[in-house]
Amino acid sequence: MRVLLLYPRFPKSFWSFEKTLELIGRKAMLPPLGLATVAAILPQDWDYQLVDHNVRDVTEAEWDWADLVLMSAMIVQKEDMLNLVQEAKRRQKPVAVGGPYPTSLPQELEAVDTDYLILDEGEITLPLFVEAIARGEKQGVFRSNGEKPAVTETPIPRFDLLDFDAYSEMSVQFSRGCPFQCEFCDIIVLYGRKPRTKAPEQFLAELDRLYELGWRRSIFLVDDNFIGNKRNVKRLLQALQPWMVEHNYPFSFATEASVDLAQDQELMDMMVACNFGSVFLGIETPDADSLAVTKKYQNTRDPLSEAVINISKSGLRVMAGFIIGFDGEKSGAGDRIVEFVEKTAIPTAVFSMLQALPDTALSHRLEKEGRLRATNGNINQTTLMNFVPTRPLEEIAREYIDAFWRLYDPLVFLNRTYRHFRFLGEATYPHKAKATRKNTSWVVIRALLTLCWRQGLVRKTRFAFWRNLWLMYRHNPGGISSYLSVCAQAEHFLEYRQIVKDEIETQLAEYLAQEEQAARKVPSEPAALGVAR
Repeated sequence: MRVLLLYPRFPKSFWSFEKTLELIGRKAMLPPLGLATVAAILPQDWDYQLVDHNVRDVTEAEWDWADLVLMSAMIVQKEDMLNLVQEAKRRQKPVAVGGPYPTSLPQELEAVDTDYLILDEGEITLPLFVEAIARGEKQGVFRSNGEKPAVTETPIPRFDLLDFDAYSEMSVQFSRGCPFQCEFCDIIVLYGRKPRTKAPEQFLAELDRLYELGWRRSIFLVDDNFIGNKRNVKRLLQALQPWMVEHNYPFSFATEASVDLAQDQELMDMMVACNFGSVFLGIETPDADSLAVTKKYQNTRDPLSEAVINISKSGLRVMAGFIIGFDGEKSGAGDRIVEFVEKTAIPTAVFSMLQALPDTALSHRLEKEGRLRATNGNINQTTLMNFVPTRPLEEIAREYIDAFWRLYDPLVFLNRTYRHFRFLGEATYPHKAKATRKNTSWVVIRALLTLCWRQGLVRKTRFAFWRNLWLMYRHNPGGISSYLSVCAQAEHFLEYRQIVKDEIETQLAEYLAQEEQAARKVPSEPAALGVAR
């Protein structure tokens, strides 16, 4: 069996970083770990080719070679997945799909005559699919019926199928699931509330394989909450630290975690000792009432600003997610988010309008209340809310546009990044290598020169750029390389904030026009009641 693994294209988004990636000659931030894992679970006597549509198009030779086309995607990739399914069907290739998007909205894949829907988690459903293929079945839907696999049996992903030069970072996974119950989150729907973790030796075997294949750059742990099972995380870090020392710190790590990380200094110190450089926090909003409404209680236990600064001062660069549009939210939420980001000096703040994702507690509640406008919400920053909020949608959208614009003003972003690295400069690293091996190729030198030209000479940031760089040299010289890499994100945000403004304003105008048209169609009260004038 010759299987063509296709990964659909992401639309331009907060995380796409096209302009930043151009500086360093990469095509995409992260590779499709899910497809590499699927290729490891499927029979190893099958032949595989993997094409990431974010990196390049499929060639005619690859289409001709394939006996089966297999795809995985998230909801935000739906448009390209549907296009690729139809292209494969046009070429009379059988198509199998899986991943979060098909699992959440299988009817949309059925509507384009997809042959096989391999839903839920592949460790359970992929063997069912293989059995169906062996029986000669030409179509089927394969589900786990609520069963969750033990990821201790998940094989090492087929990293050898990936084009390492195309990616800025590598993806690995340690755990699935999250113990919390945030109303808007689809992770607990897809993977459950009981975090399942790999064994430390299993995880280290994956690092051994990456090391053997020559990877020497950053690794992103794609866990939705890396610290969901703190006991097992500490067991992993205890095993990882000597491995990193033995291999001379070949990687740096980044991951996602809940903000209660700030309560465990031992855990933060262990992460730093293992060369974890950054962590993404789901803060969502500084408004305690909104956090309670959405059941994100873990963010209400300690002052959020103190937690963020504590994590930074422990040596972990903070990235964070923020959302506007929660029920009961008061006017000025956009301003409060900007104030919080500035106070805590979070450089990279992912800001979105709330979306009711399929099958979440939020979408079920809104549907019962008759407030759901569309069932196929996504988490792109250029998407208007898909439900009726408790305050005017126009007010929320205008606050969102204004706040996003201010957050990514080039000078504001540059100064916020500098202040954050001053927090990092206060951290101590008793067990950490002072510098991970860096790629000092001409590509890196050219990227640095381009950054100095644009931010240090051409733009209004010119004075602050050189001042901040000098102060970094004086106070945190070891952090200069990482600092400049974050400064380079401004190349993306400068363009992307305009895209956010234009697309949200366009969608808002369409929404307001529809509302006005609907209002004109509603009969006046006297006429409706049959009252004579």
